[in-house]
Formats: sequence, structure tokens, C-alpha cells
Amino acid sequence: MSSAGQEFVPLSEAALWAVSGPNSRHAALIEDGFHVLVETPGGGVSLSGQAKDRVAAKRAVQALARRADAGTEVTEADVRVAIASARTGEAGPGGAALPVGRRGGVAAKTAAQARYLDLLARHDLVFGVGPAGTGKTFLAVAHGAGLLLRGEVDRLIVTRPAVEAGERLGFLPGDMNEKVDPYMAPVWEALSDILGADQLRRRRDKGEIEVAPIAFMRGRTLNHAFVIVDEAQNASRLQLKMVLTRLGEGAKMAVTGDPTQVDLLNRADSGLSHAVGLLEGVKGVAVARFAAEDVVRHPLVERIVKAYDADAARDGGGRR
Repeated sequence: MSSAGQEFVPLSEAALWAVSGPNSRHAALIEDGFHVLVETPGGGVSLSGQAKDRVAAKRAVQALARRADAGTEVTEADVRVAIASARTGEAGPGGAALPVGRRGGVAAKTAAQARYLDLLARHDLVFGVGPAGTGKTFLAVAHGAGLLLRGEVDRLIVTRPAVEAGERLGFLPGDMNEKVDPYMAPVWEALSDILGADQLRRRRDKGEIEVAPIAFMRGRTLNHAFVIVDEAQNASRLQLKMVLTRLGEGAKMAVTGDPTQVDLLNRADSGLSHAVGLLEGVKGVAVARFAAEDVVRHPLVERIVKAYDADAARDGGGRR
């Protein structure tokens, strides 16, 4: 049996704050996760408990410290991910952050996210496939914003199906921007969170950032741009083929979506799974897959996703 004991882990001031958290909330999560006592006598944390529990808790603490020392914000979601990674013996995410973000760098929170960012850096077309809350779109936007800020692309273009796949916008009041913007709201929120409202407004006014429905991509050639196709499971096969073939000189593309959340009347016409099946293995194309364990929203979201996945497995995928 492992022996009880105590170990001190020296930390920087930023790392110590990250591990402790607001009102010691992060430390409480670590205590509950590993059955250890976490104390902060100054200059670091003291871990008390069984040896195997201290070893795992230390891995989580060090993963959080790496994020904090890299200048990345550490949230409760990061703590939960670090705990889960430490339990399985993984090093956990950390390391350098993307140099964007009004609250500091944007970095991977899970191993799947880290692989996704690596694929985005090395391939011209990357599919990010998996459940909501895994960071597929947010990280693609952060990567694209980084390319734009560094001058590696001239434009950042985000497109997605609006109002299911038919994009039936005519009945809405207002001009085209007023019709479209409500359906692009999740993308605008991500861009604002990453760049800040002022810089987003300036770059949008200059035409460097564009967010539009897939229908607006028809007939265009997108040169020197980073293109994100969001909610791609709600694009038809023809729509997705159309937008994939818009890639021009010096352009790259990320296609994100959840194949289990198709809103099309004819689910079989969804372009995402079809495109992944056709293009996986093609030179220059990569596929990053996410699972319920990669959800970085409220911890209940992961359990909700798993419950729905289990129900779909029992039903043979016949119900949504």
C-alpha cells in the first residue's frame, strides 16, 4: 500500500495563483480529484496524501503551471482537463500558446486540441470532427487570426450554413448583413473574444475579416485566405464540394462540425461525413477527431454528450 506523506512543488507566483484559483476553487478540485490535501504555504503548493495520489496530483499541478507560465489563462475547465489527463498518466496540454487573445494566448486544453492545432499548422485542409464544446471552431478561429496578424494570409473568412441548409433569409427584415448576422453570432463572439471588439471592427471594415453564409462563396476564388467552414454537417454534399473547391493560391481551410447533429431534412445529404470519407488520406488533407472527453465547457456537457452517444448506440443511430 502506498504510504502517506507530503511533497512540496515550487511554483512561480502566476502558477501558484492558477493552481489555487479564485477562492481556492482550483485547489479544491485537485483535492477532490486525487484525494490529497493542497496547501499554499508560499512559493509553491504542498501536497499531502498517499504516494500514488501525490504523483498524479503533481502531474496536474505541473500541467497547470506550464499554462500559467506561458501566459495562458487557466480556467476551471483547464483544471478539470489537467486532472483527467493526470489520472491517465498523460502529460496533459501545455506549452506555447497561439499569440492572440485579448486575455492572453490561446492554447490547447486537451491532447486532441493540441493535435488539431498541429494539423492546422501543417496541412492545407483540416477537418475538425466531433461534439459541441470541444473547441473545434474556436481554435480554428484563433489559428486563423494568428495567421492574419502575422501577415501570413490577407483575409480570414468564416462561412457556415444559415437557417438549416436552405439559407432561407428573404423573409427576415433588414439588409443582408442584418439578415445574416444573427446566424453568424457564434462566430462573431469567438472573433470578438480572440481579437477584441475594436480590432475586430477595424479589420472587418477593411475587409480582412468576413463572415458569411456558404451561398455567398459560390463563384469566388479565395486566394491568400484562411477559410473556416463551420457547422459543416448542415451543408449539403453539393454545397460542401462547392466551398472546398473555392481554395485559391496561398489559401488554407478548416472544416468543422458534428456529424451527429445534422439539421437537414435529408440527413443522408450531409456533406461533412461524405467529404471526410472521400478525402481522408489525400495529400494535404488531415482529419482531427474529438470525443466527449474533449469537451471543455461545463463538466455536465461531457456527461450529456456521453448519454446521447450511448442512446444512439443502443438505437443503432436511428434516432437523434
